[in-house]
Amino acid sequence: MSRKILFENLLGSKARAKILKVLAQNEELTISLIINKTKLNYSNVVKHLEYLKDFGFIQEKKFGRIKIFRYNIENKIAKSLKEFIQILEKGED
Repeated sequence: MSRKILFENLLGSKARAKILKVLAQNEELTISLIINKTKLNYSNVVKHLEYLKDFGFIQEKKFGRIKIFRYNIENKIAKSLKEFIQILEKGED
């Protein structure tokens, strides 16, 4: 997979946009909480989390069998996207 990220590919999926939104609104979430908040199915969430992880937008921590996901704020694009989503959700100018 090319490391160059196309904006259309990143946000071209409604499911991926939902996942990015819920992660922007919460510091860290398990897969179960992401599924609950987005109303997406397990396989869809896993597929999109892998995509986002491959490009460095999110980080995964493992505690035994539990996986926790959060934005990778060391990634400038991911940090900016998180801030953009938070501004949109607040309705600020």
